Amino acid sequence: MPTIKHHRNRLLPLYIGFVMILGAVGYVAWHMYTIDCGITPVAVFLVLGVVPIIYLALMYLAFVSQE
Repeated sequence: MPTIKHHRNRLLPLYIGFVMILGAVGYVAWHMYTIDCGITPVAVFLVLGVVPIIYLALMYLAFVSQE
């Protein structure tokens, strides 16, 4: 009786993390827009742009390095 191997996509956690980050960035952006918190544009760019990109890049590298 042969055994059946299930192959899962190694990058599935990356895709799930991508969706979660998009949701979190959208939520934070919506709050910044509605509250008009007066934060500087550089800080907004860092919070909504750079940090999620770095996080996703590190997640991608972690999952690709797995065998």
